[in-house]
Amino acid sequence: MSDVPTADSVHQSRERYLILALLLALTVAAWGFLLWAPVSLSMQNAGTAGLTMGLSGTLFLVIWVVMMVAMMFPSAAPMILMFSKIYAGKRQQEQSFVPTWIFVSAYLLIWTLFGVVAYIVALGVEALAQNWPWLADNAGRIGGALLIVGGLYQLSPLKDVCLAKCRTPLGFILGNWRSGYRGSFLMGLKHGGYCLGCCWLLFAILFPLGIMNVAAMAVLALLIYAEKTLPAGRRIAQLAAIALVAYGVLVVVAPETLPTMSAPMPMSVISTPMPDVPTAMPMK
Repeated sequence: MSDVPTADSVHQSRERYLILALLLALTVAAWGFLLWAPVSLSMQNAGTAGLTMGLSGTLFLVIWVVMMVAMMFPSAAPMILMFSKIYAGKRQQEQSFVPTWIFVSAYLLIWTLFGVVAYIVALGVEALAQNWPWLADNAGRIGGALLIVGGLYQLSPLKDVCLAKCRTPLGFILGNWRSGYRGSFLMGLKHGGYCLGCCWLLFAILFPLGIMNVAAMAVLALLIYAEKTLPAGRRIAQLAAIALVAYGVLVVVAPETLPTMSAPMPMSVISTPMPDVPTAMPMK
């Protein structure tokens, strides 16, 4: 048999490289935006504190989706490429073809909906903190508790099930295959659900670490990529659990070790208007 590649195989390889290049370009662009955004937002929202940083719902969601692209696309690439490869084979056999963006759009929809929920919860916590000073005064310790919960979740059966689905692209595709546009969209939703179940608390701990803390995003993105793609992924997830619990305990004991607690004034002070101070009467 000849080892010369056929025209169809060359076309499939080019298509895979194109998709991979597009994913890489989107990831790089997203990280570029995230490096620029904190400077721009600090100029526009100077003095604004809180979980949402005073952002509108639309702007928050835009930043959230960009953040998700930057952090999740590298680890989602194997699944996206596997979907593309299988449908390229079907097209070669003159069967029905569905473009990859249908699958990806459903994946993005799941994370966008999670961003909506995160924004609503953050608004509720901000409103509660303004009327309950204890919550604002203990924000650091609450953040530490969330870090501990995030670490414990790394060891949970649900995390293990979702991580297993994310670590086996071919197994997921074959076990959940549905033909056509609707079927591909439903597959994207299902994969997005497993991905969310695997990583939602890793995104949630960005609130105490700083929603625009690029260094924290980079560390978590590396963790997500490692636990989903490397052979020792499960062991890495377990080591991350120990690190998160240890850091959470430290934050509960010493809240000032949390990046968001380095500001000189707590949220309750910043969000409360200063009383009018009478001016001193001039001396006669």
